[in-house]
Parts: sequence; structure tokens; C-alpha cells
Amino acid sequence: FVHGVPDTHRVWRPLLERLRREDVVTLSLPGFGSPEPPGWTATKEAYVDWLLDELRRLPRPIDLVGHDWGSELVVRAVSLEPSLVRTWAGGGAPVDPEYRWHWAARTWQTPILGELFMLATTRPGMRLALRGVAVPAAAAAEATAHFDHRMKRCILRLYRSAVHLGREWAADLARVESPGIVFWGERDPYAAASFGENLARNTRARFHPFDGCGHWWQLQRVAEVAAALEALWAAA
Repeated sequence: FVHGVPDTHRVWRPLLERLRREDVVTLSLPGFGSPEPPGWTATKEAYVDWLLDELRRLPRPIDLVGHDWGSELVVRAVSLEPSLVRTWAGGGAPVDPEYRWHWAARTWQTPILGELFMLATTRPGMRLALRGVAVPAAAAAEATAHFDHRMKRCILRLYRSAVHLGREWAADLARVESPGIVFWGERDPYAAASFGENLARNTRARFHPFDGCGHWWQLQRVAEVAAALEALWAAA
């Protein structure tokens, strides 16, 4: 399981409590409540290489799941090495040349403005922002407890490396071979569900929208996500 921004691996706890598996591995993105390797650049390419290295060390078969930036990395990994995983699932993160980054991402991508915005973003402020997009109170508190200078720096570098992500990565979606599922909240404030449909179509995955759900589908639709994942794994 691969988390996104501004989360840590702890975001998966409610979902993992529903799953009937004992072989689960929750990865921590470097800099997100976890150490950074020496010389870490925190670009999208660095995170993809890191994920591929982590996956190569795991026993097979691998069922890979990601949310938000974790989903971007999952999709890229299965595009670059199609035979590496048995199944994959993700959502909440377009890989589409037509996608325009949401306002917070565009702010982070802007030099100086991004730094000023991060300086002004406190842990209580981030917690309120997460609560405002329907993240449960406990999960919002857990995420912001690890929202520090290191995470802020990694977020800025990651988003600045990804201004043209859709244009750069979309063509490789056709290489995906493993069966997959794309989860998407139909009220996601960062990307319309149509981008989830496009991602599913371009990877020949199943599209699984959630009516009335926002961006954090693994927190807002725990039972449904667990059931869909178990069905995907059982069929593989």
C-alpha cells in the first residue's frame, strides 16, 4: 500500500482492519514521516525509482494499491515494469495531459510563492484543511502530526517535478498488463471523476466510482474499498 500527500502510511489503518490478509506491507514515502535517503531529490522520478526498488525486494505475487500520489507512483510502476505485480489499484490522481493541477498544487509549483505558502501552513491549519475536504478527524490529526519541514520540502520538490506529468507519462499507460481497478470519489475536489474514467479506460482497468465521496475514498468508503480489493485479488 502506497500513500499520498500529505499523508503517511498510517492512512491505510482503517482499511487494513477490514482486509483478511496478514501479508500487508505499507510503504512510507521518503520524507513523509520517514527518513530521506542520502542525496534525496524528492522528484517524481526519484519516488518512482524508490518504489520500484521496494517492490523488487518483496516476495511475489504482489498486489499493489495506491492513493493520490501513491496512485501516480503505482500507475507509473506498472507502466514501466508491467510484469512486476499481479494486480494493482489506485485512484484520486489523474495521469492525463488534459488535467490542470488543482490550486494548491499550482501554488506549490510556483517558486517563492510555494515557499511562502508552506511557511504559512501550520499543522492546525493543515488539519482544518483536511477536515474541510471530509477527512475524518482522527486521520486528519494523524497526518498533520507528521507535517514538518522535511515533508513540506519534499512536497514542493515533488510537485515542481510534476508540472507536465500527464504529458510525460500518459503514453506509457498502454503498457499496463496487470488487472486493475480505479477508485474515485465523485465529489473529489481535486480532480473530476471523468479523469478516473479515462485512467481506467487507458489501462484497461475497472472503474469504481463512489457517489457522494470525496478524495480520500479509502477513509470514506472503507467497507466498499475492502470488498472491491478482495474481489480483485480473488479473481487474479
